[in-house]
Amino acid sequence: MHYRTLGRTGVQVSTLALGAMNFGQIGRTTQDEATAIVDAALEAGINLIDTADMYGQGESEEMVGRAIAGRRDDLVLATKATMPMGDERNHRGSSRRWLVTELDNSLRRLGVDHVDLYQIHRWDPTTSDEETLSALTDLQRAGKIRYFGSSTFPAYRIVQAEWAARENHLSRYVTEQPSYSILQRGIETHVLPVTEQYGLGVLAWSPLASGWLSGAVRAGQEITTSRATVVPARFDLSIPANQARLDAVERLAKVADAAGLTMIQLALGFVTVHPAVTSALIGPRTLAHLESQLAAADTVLSSDVLDAIDEIVAPGTDLAPDEKFDAPPSLLDPSLRRRVA
Repeated sequence: MHYRTLGRTGVQVSTLALGAMNFGQIGRTTQDEATAIVDAALEAGINLIDTADMYGQGESEEMVGRAIAGRRDDLVLATKATMPMGDERNHRGSSRRWLVTELDNSLRRLGVDHVDLYQIHRWDPTTSDEETLSALTDLQRAGKIRYFGSSTFPAYRIVQAEWAARENHLSRYVTEQPSYSILQRGIETHVLPVTEQYGLGVLAWSPLASGWLSGAVRAGQEITTSRATVVPARFDLSIPANQARLDAVERLAKVADAAGLTMIQLALGFVTVHPAVTSALIGPRTLAHLESQLAAADTVLSSDVLDAIDEIVAPGTDLAPDEKFDAPPSLLDPSLRRRVA
């Protein structure tokens, strides 16, 4: 396992990090299975575990807490807030009111007195940067969080938050957690240059593109990734974007074979080789999944392999742009882009 500095924090984290979204009902992973996965990940040298309050509505945090009991100081613990936690209208977002309340809930579920990295899961357009950063700064000063970061923020929102922190003399985000894979390279255009400019660590989620790059999706074969039952539209080959992904996967499989690599090694090696990326978040449901992903810990892709990938999916290209989850509100709500006479 290799280690890199998380942004400008001085904290050393493994280049593969354990994502816990699949712990519990989402991935049908039991507590015993989750604990075994955490045990094996730590044994392999992974020292960063990432979860979120909304994963199973708190279930993932509870399972992580039980799995790390007695060894909290051996790892970097990250969680997230902002996504809805139930139907109550104020149990979501990034207001001071909610973040202060929900961090206490997360700490209780995790069974710890602080988290190392507290992340805003999505940009909340209804809350000012000053409100959010002020609350996070106070939580940091109270010792409940060591650092805080953003997740899936558009580049211009990262810049805006940096400006707001400096203008108001507040602590700033030290990480960004974007979706990044061979099939989703859009962040190379704006987000990664911005994170490099401001010295943010980058924790890339979905490096296997929801299973598209795991070997579970191949032409003429039954799709075996569990994500296909959760979000079937993402694997419906009658949709042009999905057909484009399948065509790319078939070409990438040939590149992997020629290089003596598995698809997983190719996919994870691609993400971790980018100089802006700190860690790739893997989210295994089983020990077997974890073992296949750990095999990529020492993968280093040659320039020839990277050039071949660029020929298949051009730099800065998203093959499924609708899955970016960072569109400005004005692109989603027509009333925000039409002046009423």
